[in-house]
Amino acid sequence: MNNADNSKLHHIVIVGGGAGGLELVTQLGDLLGKKKKARITLVDMKLTHVWKPLLHEIAAGTMSISDEEINYYAHAAKHHYEFVLAKLENVDPSKKTIQLSKVQQGKYEAQNEQLDLAYDTLVLAVGSVSNDFNTPGVYEHCHYLDSLQQAEVFQQDLLQLYLDAQNSDAQRELKIAIIGAGATGVELSAELVQAKHNFYKYGLNKIHPKSVQINLIEGADRILPALPEKMAEHAKQQLERMKVEVLTAKRVEKVDAEKVYFNDGSSINAELKVWAAGIKTPEVIHKLDGFEKDRMGRLSVYATLQTKAHPDIFAFGDCAHCQPRADEPVLGPRAQVASQQASFLVDCLKARLRGEQLPMFVFSDKGSLVSLSKHKAVGELLGQVNVQGFVAKSMYVSLYRMHQATIYGYTHAGLLTAKDFVTRKIAPKIKLH
Repeated sequence: MNNADNSKLHHIVIVGGGAGGLELVTQLGDLLGKKKKARITLVDMKLTHVWKPLLHEIAAGTMSISDEEINYYAHAAKHHYEFVLAKLENVDPSKKTIQLSKVQQGKYEAQNEQLDLAYDTLVLAVGSVSNDFNTPGVYEHCHYLDSLQQAEVFQQDLLQLYLDAQNSDAQRELKIAIIGAGATGVELSAELVQAKHNFYKYGLNKIHPKSVQINLIEGADRILPALPEKMAEHAKQQLERMKVEVLTAKRVEKVDAEKVYFNDGSSINAELKVWAAGIKTPEVIHKLDGFEKDRMGRLSVYATLQTKAHPDIFAFGDCAHCQPRADEPVLGPRAQVASQQASFLVDCLKARLRGEQLPMFVFSDKGSLVSLSKHKAVGELLGQVNVQGFVAKSMYVSLYRMHQATIYGYTHAGLLTAKDFVTRKIAPKIKLH
């Protein structure tokens, strides 16, 4: 497709290549870009996509990320869309442009280079980031798990503690604190239990598994406060069997290099600390003027997923405040919400191109699943069916396979599944580099 052809086409720009954004741009590219019915562009500040629910495994070192990353340029070439490596800085609805800053990749890259990108339809899918509520010491002393880079930093710090211990003369202890017992905190806790046994198995034995204390801290009265109570109780029972110390109704007052302090005056020691106790929209969304937002900074949208101030701008996923019907709750920041909204937007944007009335999004809650390491998970399906153990874990894994099928196609996804099965049989169970 040449530039002259491009200039005549309706330009759909998607900002954010997370799970929802990549699923949307893939389908739009295959349906509209391939047939030259629209020009499709994805903007992201990273070169590669990683499914965010995998980050806890990457952080614990129980998954090697090299086989799971998707390069946007290569994917765009196969699926008939354009990719722009840049960071969103602002949106100008009056001019129908977005302001971007070029991402520096090398030593000699030009810095602070700005560019404008025009759109006919803009879709914001920039996700969310951790919200530390300005708790003293958190930014300086806690890890976050918002991105692949943050997960890799945690994994390297964890590995370095084991390597340092291995070079010492005596056995030592390791105390880890995970603040926030939502899905991320629970899944990371369980994965770290598996990791400590794997380290010992592969010869890093100066820190015995029994000497690793994993504390899971939650300010609410129970873990997984946003999910069904019965599911939370099952998860807690499994974690306690794994010897994870579950601390509920403990509000963090401050953090320093050695301890986590609570508002009741108590404290615990912790060398490694992870903050997973809340989310907010990225700073760029907070800075946007002329948009209706909720108290979390999310963009308010209609059931069409159009922003309430600008009908040419859509938002979905974690950065959108979506309440499809007045008698239903606001949709939470869940992967299945973003995935269903991405599928909806494919039909919605096709209708927009045809000049037809836009459909209304309806969310269908399929239930929730939380991973508890290699062979276990807990979940509740369709609001009433409780699943645990290997069956639940198989369902959890299938969610990733469905994501792969959407962005690769079923044949490619099937081959990846077979490759992963073989690789995990022969590869080390923990990343040691």
